[in-house]
Amino acid sequence: METAGDYTMELDNNVTSFLVNDTGGQMPNLTNLTSDAYCNPWLGELGAWYGGVHGYSSLVVCLFGCVMNLLNLVVLTRREMHNPTNAILTGLAFADLLNDLEYMPFALFMKVLARPGYPPKTYPWALFVLAHSNFSQVCHTISIWLTVTLAVWRYMMVAMPMQNKTLCTMERAKLAIIIAYVCSLLVCIPVYLTFEVKWVNGTEGGVKYYVHYSELAKAHDQLLVNANFWVYSVVIKLIPCLVLTVVSFRLINSLMEAKRRKAQLKGGGRGAAKGGEDGGGDRTTRMLLAVLLLFLMTEFPQGILGLLSLLLGDAFFRSCYLPLGDLMDIVALSNSAINFILYTAMSLKFRQVFMATFHLNKLCPQPNTQTTAVAVVTPTRSAHTTVVTTTNGNIQHSAAV
Repeated sequence: METAGDYTMELDNNVTSFLVNDTGGQMPNLTNLTSDAYCNPWLGELGAWYGGVHGYSSLVVCLFGCVMNLLNLVVLTRREMHNPTNAILTGLAFADLLNDLEYMPFALFMKVLARPGYPPKTYPWALFVLAHSNFSQVCHTISIWLTVTLAVWRYMMVAMPMQNKTLCTMERAKLAIIIAYVCSLLVCIPVYLTFEVKWVNGTEGGVKYYVHYSELAKAHDQLLVNANFWVYSVVIKLIPCLVLTVVSFRLINSLMEAKRRKAQLKGGGRGAAKGGEDGGGDRTTRMLLAVLLLFLMTEFPQGILGLLSLLLGDAFFRSCYLPLGDLMDIVALSNSAINFILYTAMSLKFRQVFMATFHLNKLCPQPNTQTTAVAVVTPTRSAHTTVVTTTNGNIQHSAAV
């Protein structure tokens, strides 16, 4: 059977041409691995088996992701959610939505409907595969660097509470989003230059078109091809993952330190007020940590496999990387689709705004927080603090002695 992988095959049998991104398509003959393969042949069998169902599973995940990211955009752009962190999350949801929307026609035509002779080896179809490769890589790179921006942003807010009002402004957040989008377009330039559409005379007559290494990519002992692998595995994958790892640990330490400070304040008789002020911020930080850790679980393996392919050569690439291509695709697509679930599960404010926006309060009644007052009595003298939660989710404090 001819698959999308046929569009990315090298025309001689010595080298495999590969669109270096997360959506290059299943390559053929995964089970016919060379004798010097690094990975067990069962990995090729697994890749070939999953390749047969990848089109259907990716369509389902992309449809789900489109709905979830549209909901993210609707909720995060509400006036009540207007803050710099949510602006970055909005930029992330938009990039994920674009990626899901673009992936669906690729999965449909190149996977689900693929059969001998279809899609035809025409120039428009080959150009579609190339455009899909470049576009999806740019969208995914935007998501990666916006996730890094989000992590650094949250760390600045937690670690530098006195400076964050001047450093973490809405204007700076918008600038960071623009930089992430523009720089992602620029950093993928080696990808654009490495591949092009070429033609070859078919065995049964006529001309067939393929996505092939460009002449520029093959010049100087394939210098651009190697540079492309370095950009993909190191700049796009590993460096962001390393930054996220460091920042995530710093965020965890900051959370633990904040918890210790609140415990000390509680011992001094001021824990109720502080607890109300910091609780929302702690929940937001925990939610973002969940997003970051899920992202690391998705991206780190891809970056490591890409780097090993560069260091160990074609045998590792064929026997280890290619069989996992579709599996890495579906994991990445799933990651971009479930952020809405994380936001809803871990953010009270997001949940409240979502239910109010879609008028779900009647179906799932919430406690009437407008008149709810809870008295928290501390062990110091006769002081008490009353915490009043308003309907917009803000915390108000009034103290009496």
